[in-house]
Amino acid sequence: MYLEPNMKKKEQHKKWEEDILQPALDKFPERKESFTTGSGIPLPRVALPAEDQPFAERLGFPGEQPYTRGVYPTMHRGRLWTMRQYAGYASAEESNRRYRYLLEQGQTGLSVAFDLPTQIGYDADHPLAAGEVGKVGVSISSLRDMEALFQDIPLDKVSTSMTINAPAAILLAMYIAVAKGQGVDPKTLRGTVQNDILKEYIARGTYIFPPQPSMRLITDLFQYCQAEVPSWNTISISGYHIREAGSTAVQEVAFTLANGVAYVAAAVDAGLDVNGFGRRLSFFFNAHNDFLEEIAKFRAARRLWFSLMSERFGATHPDAVKLRFHTQTAGSTLTAQQPHNNIVRVALQALAAVLGGTQSLHTNSMDEALGLPTQEAVQIALRTQQILAEESGTANTIDPLGGSYLVEELTDEIESQARKYLEEIDRQGGALVAVENGYIQGEIQEAAYQQQLALEGGEIRQVGVNIYPLEEDLPLELLSVDPTLENEQKKRLSQLRKQRDGSRVDRVLSDLQEAARSTDNLMPLLIDCVEGEATLGEITGALREVWGEYRPQGWF
Repeated sequence: MYLEPNMKKKEQHKKWEEDILQPALDKFPERKESFTTGSGIPLPRVALPAEDQPFAERLGFPGEQPYTRGVYPTMHRGRLWTMRQYAGYASAEESNRRYRYLLEQGQTGLSVAFDLPTQIGYDADHPLAAGEVGKVGVSISSLRDMEALFQDIPLDKVSTSMTINAPAAILLAMYIAVAKGQGVDPKTLRGTVQNDILKEYIARGTYIFPPQPSMRLITDLFQYCQAEVPSWNTISISGYHIREAGSTAVQEVAFTLANGVAYVAAAVDAGLDVNGFGRRLSFFFNAHNDFLEEIAKFRAARRLWFSLMSERFGATHPDAVKLRFHTQTAGSTLTAQQPHNNIVRVALQALAAVLGGTQSLHTNSMDEALGLPTQEAVQIALRTQQILAEESGTANTIDPLGGSYLVEELTDEIESQARKYLEEIDRQGGALVAVENGYIQGEIQEAAYQQQLALEGGEIRQVGVNIYPLEEDLPLELLSVDPTLENEQKKRLSQLRKQRDGSRVDRVLSDLQEAARSTDNLMPLLIDCVEGEATLGEITGALREVWGEYRPQGWF
């Protein structure tokens, strides 16, 4: 087909549709399905260049505002993403063995999973911990457990991420105490503590305290680390769990950044300088199945956060306006049926994260829909990252899909739709209000419900589940936690309480409660508590007496 050189884009498109496309459709009709992204964004048959899109304003260069193309000038050409495999189960000793194995296999950063009692501030011998000790993460009740967890791992040489929220300040206090015991200056520590309580109220439920004291713990941690642990990322604002709860990609971006706005506002209200604490904020996103939408999502999030930090909060330091993020592949997409298929899913999701410019990455193991990952499954997951880094070539150029008509169109559309959510949350009074009144939870629940209907109706296809099923025996050996672990942890706690200085424990817990009733920064006192061998449950119990516990409103 000959096109006139000066023919306008729309005219060229129309002529192509009439002369080339329609005859082909008459012979070979397209598949009868809805061509949309997972967020419901309609996909054009073929994407076209955008009209009137200034390059500098929308894209720019890597390391340059608005950071659409990446937060660093060299991105993965300069340094590969940190390879973290989220791990932790049973006792501190067993988890330590897994960590040292992963480091030997080439992992470049640790990522700690804690069990449910630890996540909600209970010791292993608390009645509510019964049956859950060490089941979905490592059991940590005291500084002695934390010391065993990092035995023979030099904390000045490794970056550690800890997925802990309500008691995040306490676990970080333990980590600092372990470092000091190793002779490591806390100012040299590198890593991240998740410390994101708002998404707990939204999507996970492992909260302890009401919102206001929870936000105080977060801003106290911001302030303390800025002076004492300056290379530590003080929060990982998490969209991952929001997505796992059933949100769309657009909602993941919008609700995550809305939470980020709430944390920044709380820190500013507490008198902190946005150009200081803003440099240690980090984010945590999901990498889901819709490959191109996920790449666009990461790009849109970077651009939108730059806009929020610079325009709303007046941040001017380059590091305070950059969205740096960790990615984990999507656990909710993994299937118990034909579990080896999960290796392929994880590889595609990881590739989307790399092409989207992630700073660190966890790849899920193929058996996680069935139980805790085995060592073999973890090794395959880590090798997936290493093959992407060393063999695929995708790390050799920056933002390789930048300029793709479709990727740019999706980036713009995700940003636009996310802004509408942010405007509605602002109208309601901010993320905290939108959580307390159930707006954010309701939006996620509706999205999850619609996705489930689409899966059951066959509109969403899942290989091995609703298409291409097989009659199969379970082909994998599963990891199980020794049921005697719980009793062993109880014995250790009993021994600790007999050996420690009980009067010192009483004194540091009393000092903590007094400070909790004031406006003093609690981090130094939390370090005193853990070094004085107060347990996690005793520390949270002391704070529960002052602050109470959070009880969600019955908006269901």
